[in-house]
Amino acid sequence: MTTTATTPAKANSNSAAENGALNSAQGVTTIADTVVQKVAGLATREITGVHALGGGAQRAFNALRERIPGATASAGQGVSVEVGERQAAVDLQIVVEYGVAIADLAKSVRRNVIGAVEQMTGLEVVEVNITVSDVHIPGDDDTDESTESGRVQ
Repeated sequence: MTTTATTPAKANSNSAAENGALNSAQGVTTIADTVVQKVAGLATREITGVHALGGGAQRAFNALRERIPGATASAGQGVSVEVGERQAAVDLQIVVEYGVAIADLAKSVRRNVIGAVEQMTGLEVVEVNITVSDVHIPGDDDTDESTESGRVQ
Protein backbone atom coordinates (compact mmCIF):
# COMPACT_ATOMS: atom_id res chain seq x y z
CA MET A 1 0.00 0.00 0.00
CA THR A 2 2.81 2.40 0.81
CA THR A 3 4.30 2.04 -2.68
CA THR A 4 0.92 2.66 -4.29
CA ALA A 5 0.38 5.81 -2.17
CA THR A 6 3.86 7.12 -3.03
CA THR A 7 3.46 6.73 -6.79
CA PRO A 8 0.33 8.93 -7.08
CA ALA A 9 1.98 11.55 -4.87
CA LYS A 10 4.95 11.66 -7.25
CA ALA A 11 2.61 11.88 -10.20
CA ASN A 12 0.82 14.81 -8.54
CA SER A 13 4.06 16.62 -7.80
CA ASN A 14 5.25 16.10 -11.38
CA SER A 15 2.00 17.44 -12.78
CA ALA A 16 2.26 20.39 -10.40
CA ALA A 17 5.73 21.14 -11.75
CA GLU A 18 4.41 20.92 -15.30
CA ASN A 19 1.54 23.28 -14.42
CA GLY A 20 3.89 25.76 -12.73
CA ALA A 21 4.65 26.48 -9.11
CA LEU A 22 1.27 28.16 -8.61
CA ASN A 23 -0.83 25.00 -9.02
CA SER A 24 -0.41 21.99 -6.78
CA ALA A 25 -2.40 19.18 -5.26
CA GLN A 26 -2.86 21.35 -2.17
CA GLY A 27 -4.43 24.28 -4.04
CA VAL A 28 -4.08 27.08 -6.54
CA THR A 29 -2.34 30.43 -6.07
CA THR A 30 -3.71 33.34 -8.07
CA ILE A 31 -1.61 36.47 -8.61
CA ALA A 32 -3.53 39.73 -9.08
CA ASP A 33 -2.66 42.02 -11.98
CA THR A 34 -1.75 44.83 -9.55
CA VAL A 35 0.90 42.64 -7.89
CA VAL A 36 2.66 41.99 -11.20
CA GLN A 37 2.22 45.67 -12.12
CA LYS A 38 3.92 46.87 -8.93
CA VAL A 39 6.74 44.34 -9.12
CA ALA A 40 7.44 45.31 -12.75
CA GLY A 41 7.29 49.03 -11.92
CA LEU A 42 9.70 48.73 -9.02
CA ALA A 43 12.08 46.52 -11.05
CA THR A 44 12.06 49.12 -13.83
CA ARG A 45 12.85 51.99 -11.46
CA GLU A 46 15.90 50.07 -10.14
CA ILE A 47 17.70 50.49 -13.47
CA THR A 48 20.03 53.49 -13.76
CA GLY A 49 19.00 55.64 -16.70
CA VAL A 50 15.24 55.31 -16.18
CA HIS A 51 14.07 58.77 -15.13
CA ALA A 52 10.35 58.03 -14.73
CA LEU A 53 7.52 55.77 -15.79
CA GLY A 54 4.39 56.82 -17.64
CA GLY A 55 3.42 59.38 -20.23
CA GLY A 56 3.27 63.12 -19.68
CA ALA A 57 -0.37 63.25 -18.54
CA GLN A 58 0.07 60.30 -16.21
CA ARG A 59 3.18 61.83 -14.63
CA ALA A 60 1.38 65.17 -14.19
CA PHE A 61 -1.56 63.46 -12.47
CA ASN A 62 0.75 61.60 -10.10
CA ALA A 63 2.66 64.82 -9.35
CA LEU A 64 -0.63 66.34 -8.22
CA ARG A 65 -1.49 63.25 -6.20
CA GLU A 66 1.89 63.41 -4.41
CA ARG A 67 1.01 66.90 -3.14
CA ILE A 68 -2.05 65.57 -1.33
CA PRO A 69 -1.14 64.78 2.30
CA GLY A 70 -1.00 61.04 2.87
CA ALA A 71 -1.12 60.16 -0.83
CA THR A 72 1.76 58.49 -2.63
CA ALA A 73 2.72 57.95 -6.24
CA SER A 74 1.53 54.71 -7.75
CA ALA A 75 4.21 52.03 -8.04
CA GLY A 76 2.38 50.77 -11.12
CA GLN A 77 2.44 54.08 -13.01
CA GLY A 78 3.43 53.55 -16.64
CA VAL A 79 3.01 49.79 -16.35
CA SER A 80 0.23 47.67 -17.81
CA VAL A 81 0.10 43.91 -17.54
CA GLU A 82 -1.84 40.91 -18.70
CA VAL A 83 -1.77 38.03 -16.26
CA GLY A 84 -2.92 34.50 -17.00
CA GLU A 85 -2.78 31.35 -14.91
CA ARG A 86 0.90 30.68 -15.65
CA GLN A 87 2.13 33.56 -17.79
CA ALA A 88 2.32 37.35 -17.77
CA ALA A 89 3.00 40.03 -20.36
CA VAL A 90 4.23 43.50 -19.36
CA ASP A 91 4.03 46.82 -21.21
CA LEU A 92 6.16 49.70 -19.92
CA GLN A 93 6.14 53.38 -20.81
CA ILE A 94 9.35 55.06 -19.64
CA VAL A 95 11.23 58.33 -19.72
CA VAL A 96 14.99 57.92 -20.10
CA GLU A 97 17.84 60.15 -18.99
CA TYR A 98 19.58 62.05 -21.78
CA GLY A 99 22.81 60.37 -22.86
CA VAL A 100 21.78 56.83 -22.00
CA ALA A 101 21.96 54.22 -24.76
CA ILE A 102 18.29 53.35 -25.14
CA ALA A 103 18.86 49.87 -26.62
CA ASP A 104 21.14 48.89 -23.72
CA LEU A 105 18.74 50.42 -21.19
CA ALA A 106 15.80 48.49 -22.67
CA LYS A 107 17.80 45.27 -22.49
CA SER A 108 18.63 45.89 -18.81
CA VAL A 109 15.06 46.85 -17.94
CA ARG A 110 13.68 43.79 -19.72
CA ARG A 111 16.13 41.47 -17.93
CA ASN A 112 15.41 42.99 -14.51
CA VAL A 113 11.62 42.95 -14.95
CA ILE A 114 11.57 39.36 -16.15
CA GLY A 115 13.82 38.25 -13.28
CA ALA A 116 11.83 40.09 -10.61
CA VAL A 117 8.38 39.02 -11.81
CA GLU A 118 9.37 35.39 -12.35
CA GLN A 119 11.21 35.15 -9.04
CA MET A 120 8.51 36.83 -6.96
CA THR A 121 5.38 35.44 -8.58
CA GLY A 122 6.38 32.17 -10.25
CA LEU A 123 4.73 33.35 -13.48
CA GLU A 124 6.55 32.98 -16.79
CA VAL A 125 7.02 36.39 -18.40
CA VAL A 126 6.40 35.91 -22.12
CA GLU A 127 7.16 39.48 -23.20
CA VAL A 128 8.16 42.91 -21.92
CA ASN A 129 7.32 45.68 -24.38
CA ILE A 130 8.97 49.04 -23.72
CA THR A 131 7.84 52.38 -25.09
CA VAL A 132 10.23 55.30 -24.59
CA SER A 133 7.89 58.28 -24.39
CA ASP A 134 10.38 61.03 -23.57
CA VAL A 135 13.99 61.92 -22.81
CA HIS A 136 14.72 63.79 -19.59
CA ILE A 137 17.24 66.57 -20.05
CA PRO A 138 18.91 67.72 -16.82
CA GLY A 139 17.63 71.16 -15.87
CA ASP A 140 14.23 70.71 -17.58
CA ASP A 141 12.33 70.34 -14.33
CA ASP A 142 14.66 72.44 -12.16
CA THR A 143 13.14 75.79 -11.33
CA ASP A 144 15.18 78.90 -11.90
CA GLU A 145 14.71 81.05 -8.81
CA SER A 146 15.76 84.26 -10.57
CA THR A 147 12.79 84.07 -12.96
CA GLU A 148 10.33 83.13 -10.20
CA SER A 149 11.35 85.82 -7.73
CA GLY A 150 10.78 88.69 -10.12
CA ARG A 151 12.46 92.07 -9.65
CA VAL A 152 11.24 92.76 -6.16
CA GLN A 153 11.67 90.59 -3.09
